[in-house]
Amino acid sequence: MTKLALDINGGLLHLAPPSIFFRSPRLRNSLPCQLRKTNQRAISTPLSSNVLLNSNNQNITLLHLALGNIWTVPRQGKRKQAKSIICSQSAKETTLEVEMPQAIDTDNVRLFGISTGQPSPLGVSQGGNKINFSLFAKHATSVTLCLFLGSSKGESESREIALDPTKHRTGDRWHVCIENLPLTGVFYGYRVDGPQGWEEGHRFDKNLILLDPYAKLVEGRRVFGDASEKMSRFLGTYDFSFSPFDWGDGYKRPEIPEEDLVIYEMNVRAFTADQSSGLEHSIRGSYLGVIEKIPHLLELGINAVELLPVFEFDELELQRRRNPRDHMINTWGYSTMNFFSPMTRYAANGGGPLAASLEFKKMVKALHAAGIEVIMDVVYNHTNEADDEHPYTTSFRGIDNKVYYMLDINSHVQLLNFSGCGNTLNCNYPVVMELILDSLRHWVTEYHVDGFRFDLASVLCRGSDGNPLSAPPVVRAIAKDPVLSKCKIIAEPWDCGGLYLVGRFPNWDRWAEWNGKYRDDVRRFIKGDAGMKGSFATRLAGSSDLYKVNARKPYHSINFVIAHDGFTLYDLVAYNSKHNELNGEEGRDGCNDNYSWNCGFEGNTKDPGVNALRARQMKNFHLALMVSQGTPMILMADEYGHTRYGNNNTYGHDNALNHFQWNQLESRKQSYFRFFAETIKFRRQNPLLGRSIFLTQNDVSWHENNWHNPDSRFLAFTLHGGKYGCGDLYIAFNAHDYFVKNIIPSPPFQKCWYRVVDTNLPAPDDFIVGGVPFKTNVYNMAPHSAILFRAE
Repeated sequence: MTKLALDINGGLLHLAPPSIFFRSPRLRNSLPCQLRKTNQRAISTPLSSNVLLNSNNQNITLLHLALGNIWTVPRQGKRKQAKSIICSQSAKETTLEVEMPQAIDTDNVRLFGISTGQPSPLGVSQGGNKINFSLFAKHATSVTLCLFLGSSKGESESREIALDPTKHRTGDRWHVCIENLPLTGVFYGYRVDGPQGWEEGHRFDKNLILLDPYAKLVEGRRVFGDASEKMSRFLGTYDFSFSPFDWGDGYKRPEIPEEDLVIYEMNVRAFTADQSSGLEHSIRGSYLGVIEKIPHLLELGINAVELLPVFEFDELELQRRRNPRDHMINTWGYSTMNFFSPMTRYAANGGGPLAASLEFKKMVKALHAAGIEVIMDVVYNHTNEADDEHPYTTSFRGIDNKVYYMLDINSHVQLLNFSGCGNTLNCNYPVVMELILDSLRHWVTEYHVDGFRFDLASVLCRGSDGNPLSAPPVVRAIAKDPVLSKCKIIAEPWDCGGLYLVGRFPNWDRWAEWNGKYRDDVRRFIKGDAGMKGSFATRLAGSSDLYKVNARKPYHSINFVIAHDGFTLYDLVAYNSKHNELNGEEGRDGCNDNYSWNCGFEGNTKDPGVNALRARQMKNFHLALMVSQGTPMILMADEYGHTRYGNNNTYGHDNALNHFQWNQLESRKQSYFRFFAETIKFRRQNPLLGRSIFLTQNDVSWHENNWHNPDSRFLAFTLHGGKYGCGDLYIAFNAHDYFVKNIIPSPPFQKCWYRVVDTNLPAPDDFIVGGVPFKTNVYNMAPHSAILFRAE
């Protein structure tokens, strides 16, 4: 006779040696039998290696793996006294008797039936009172489903269900169905085992509990940057108890034509995390915080936000081991753990995954109500799992490394690294391609997002061996998909392996591109580099040299001067070199080719002449962007002149280097911000800017006979508005370091020129909404300045 003491109050089951689970090692092939009530105080079942017994504060639970049944006995009330579990043994069978408190009614015992389940869909799905789990693991030899009821922490009630491959495997999918499992409050992961041959590319480790790639919600730490939880475990979860989100009777998506977009690239957390946001601490840095600041976005005049990654990511991944960057917090989010779950720690007040999902939808609904579309920056080129030297195995690597990643098994370093982050997702492998498509559709159908910007999208153009593909299946599938083809789809057309595809990204006339050549050519002309006038004119006119192919349009060029990685607009005119010492890599990280000019002094200065020149240059850049054909994109906080003090790679700083400084915005509301906003609104209101077709000779006049002079840094042109029923626009840029007496062409018949913009003038004269009449034919343009006239 063996006695196990069960502490009813503490919910712990003790055996010598102590163990939460009790198994009989002797009867591995015990015959099945039925659960039977011996009386109102006990239940009996054959005890075998397939029987698990567990207890917590709410329930006493027995799990019989061979029978596929779970028996849970609810507790009623607190019990101070300990009860006994008595194991008696005979030659024929082993019987486990659990003595229960008198108050427990065994008629309330719930039966959780375990059945084979279905291979589709992947992830977790509900059918009536059954929950189905399905996991792709082609090379696995065993899969165990790990369940945690009530909490994802170690003190929760836990179950491990080993899946018999003869019953629970169909092709490369492992599956199981559980009846009467709770509809919410269940957390799950998988133990996956398989071949151990490192040389064959496998990285199985049955000791790890892995996150389901198809988990729709992820539970881990709940407070952003909480160092006390930096070793948190991340598990999948679900909620089938909630009613569908109420999008509202009058709700509709903005459906803004691509040629009319003005995109605002922003970070959800950094937008409102700073105390200067004036928000309650509980919602700073959250989806709800974005809602509170929609009035600012409307005042600015943008109509689309491009959110830096909001997939689940581990912001403390750099702190899991000692390294030169272990002081940093990944605040940009380019380190995906899961492609379906919204970032949990962007929920207000540590609300967790269910709150994050709900609040993300509230944010999208509010932005749509304001006429603002939501574009997500998505990272399908790599994951958080790093490289083979310092792996951080949380999901894909441990489930099927050979499938999910590009490998060269003949190399000592097997993981191919075209992302710069240690691994590269095997995007054109059929199963991985389907994962990407399912993920994208999920964000469109469940969260109503309007489009996607694909980080390092050239990775999507590589085969499993890393070689470029001329017609990559995943890129084509996105362009042709009945759901996704209606979205804005934007490629960052390069990767860290040198596959530069600006103007050549496989597009099926649907994909737009971040135009890196626009950024570089505009920067170089405005700062005064020689020989850039022709290239500058081409970029202003819509980059027809890159995009006037087949049915592509000017708006397929996403024009930008500044993006999240690189200098801010202020730093572009304040620093000649990057200053990345705070990043812990001795300044080696970040781009060296910034095409920046500090206007005569490196960094902040009180010199009024330098500061005036910098202000002109910032306005010149912004005006050039807003008068260019194509789709303009600006960076969050450039509207007030945010500085990162020369750091051009601030991905790991959760502080004022990245956080929007609302007090600085207020101090510059009537100066630089006003110019920034008015220029955006002017673009959106003028039909000559942001056309859907490329310019013809009848649409534009270039006032230039000096194209081939590399020393010429002056460009002027007129956009004709006759067929659009509006006045002409005359625009000129002087990148010389001296005044230029500019001959203004005659206005159209019976029209007069009105000066709207002169970047050399102080606010508010730098932008006059109604314009100032101009009746002579010579305008003396200051060094490094730009003007815009409108004919009326």
